[in-house]
Amino acid sequence: MFPSVAEIAFQASIWVIPVVLAVTLHEAAHGYVANFLGDDTAKRMGRVTLNPLRHIDPFGTIILPGLLVLLSSSFLFGYAKPVPVDFGRLGSPKRDMIWVAAAGPACNLALAVLSALSFHLLDGLPPWLAGWARHNLENSLVINLILAVFNMLPIPPLDGGRVAVGVLPYRLALPLARLERVGIALVLGLAVVLPLIGQQIGVRLNPLAWLIDLPVTWLIDVIAAIAQLK
Repeated sequence: MFPSVAEIAFQASIWVIPVVLAVTLHEAAHGYVANFLGDDTAKRMGRVTLNPLRHIDPFGTIILPGLLVLLSSSFLFGYAKPVPVDFGRLGSPKRDMIWVAAAGPACNLALAVLSALSFHLLDGLPPWLAGWARHNLENSLVINLILAVFNMLPIPPLDGGRVAVGVLPYRLALPLARLERVGIALVLGLAVVLPLIGQQIGVRLNPLAWLIDLPVTWLIDVIAAIAQLK
């Protein structure tokens, strides 16, 4: 039986809203830090802003996450328009690359903590609103932690790859940086192609889930303890 329009709208509202905020504020954080460290490229393009509309990619931020929710996908994925950064304009390009790249996942961690702390405000809301808000906060906590951990995987052009390039000595950083041209294809292969192959042969082939589930579960427990939810 197909879900009703009301059910679809409810599911979309409790998933798409947290996804939009998570991915757009992630990108905004990159722009703010890059501007602070000397590269005003994003600022000149109007991307150093907390306005989600400036960062939304119609397909990656709205349609793709919505389709994955409706299809009951085990892996929720979304993205915003990448903030342009000219690393050559930073004061110390190799060092400052680390801070610019890490800003996005750090923002997601902060949003996860804020989501957890906001659970204490639910008692002051009307029951009909508190239930909807609780779903949003639960999803926001999980989505932001997934994005933080996923983006810190050491695969360029993911943030973790750029952090690794900035941290490693040049003889190791250079070959890793060259992976950026094929990095997205590699990530899509791990996230989409291998799971589909696994479904066809009856084997669970989901390496990203293996890499993400454990740290996300651990972080949820840590943040829950910090927010005194347990």
